[in-house]
Amino acid sequence: MLNLDHTTLIIIVTVIVSLLAWQSKLLLNRLIFYPPAIAKGEWYRLVTHGFIHADSTHLLFNMFTLYFFGRAIEQFYDQYFNGFGFILFYVVAIVVAIIPSYLQHKGDATYLSLGASGGVSAVLFAFILMAPWDMLYLFAIVPIPAIVFAIAYIGYSIYANNKGTSNVNHLAHLWGGAFGVVATILLNPNVLPHFFNALLHPNF
Repeated sequence: MLNLDHTTLIIIVTVIVSLLAWQSKLLLNRLIFYPPAIAKGEWYRLVTHGFIHADSTHLLFNMFTLYFFGRAIEQFYDQYFNGFGFILFYVVAIVVAIIPSYLQHKGDATYLSLGASGGVSAVLFAFILMAPWDMLYLFAIVPIPAIVFAIAYIGYSIYANNKGTSNVNHLAHLWGGAFGVVATILLNPNVLPHFFNALLHPNF
C-alpha cells in the first residue's frame, strides 16, 4: 500500500476535486461557498469550497505553497489527535477562515468564494511561527525572510480587503493565518517563547 504523507494526500484530493469541478458546472455549484445555500443548511460548503479552485494558476499556487510548508511542519501537528493532527488542523482552518465571510455576506445572493487559501494561510503562518527567519521565495524566485513576508502579507491583505475591489477573499487569508498562529500556540505553548527567541537571535 502506498504510504503518503498527509500533505501530499490533501494535495491529491484537492487536485482531483478541482479537476472534476472544472468538468462539471453542477458539481462546482454544489461545492462552492455560497452563503444563502449555507443558511439553508448546506453546511458542508464551509469545507468543500476549500477543495475547488477557479483555474490552474489558482490551484498551482495554493498547492505549491501547501507542499512546501505543509511537509515542513506536518510532523508537529501529527503528534496530536492519533496522528491525524495535520489533516484536522488544515480542514478546521478552511472552516474558521471562511466564517467571517459568511457572517459578512450571509444575505448576499451574489457572493461566491472558493479555494484553499484559508487553510494554506494557516499552514504558512504556523511555519513562520516556528521558523521566522527562514527564507521564503516570492514567486519561487525572490528570497525574503518569513517574518518580513508575514508583515507584508498581513498589511497587504488588510489594505486589499478594505479596498474591496478584488475577487480574492483577503479576509479568509487573514483569518486563516490568525488561526494557524493561535491553534499552534494552543497545541504547544512552548512555540511562543521559541518564536521570540528565534526572532531575537536570527541564525543567518
